[in-house]
Amino acid sequence: MSNDRSDGELSLAGRKGAYKQHSLYDVRDTTRAAREARDKKFIDEVDPDRKLPVEERNRRVCAARKAYFADLALRSAQARRARKTDADESATNNGDKQ
Repeated sequence: MSNDRSDGELSLAGRKGAYKQHSLYDVRDTTRAAREARDKKFIDEVDPDRKLPVEERNRRVCAARKAYFADLALRSAQARRARKTDADESATNNGDKQ
């Protein structure tokens, strides 16, 4: 099946679907399994043998989660900068050819 929709249309269709799902179901219920798997990943990372006191484990899990999302934000910013640089170079090169 060929996809004739633009990126903007695909984004709007996805947003529409998300709004529809959130109108029918509690988002905490629909994302519970994913959140539990993510939290288990962080627990396994900071306390694989489950030897730490719960309070210390939770503190470390919180720090590991913050580090993970900070890394995502950094990589996102780097990707946006690279795309902008590529677009700027492309526009400059196209302007030079005229």
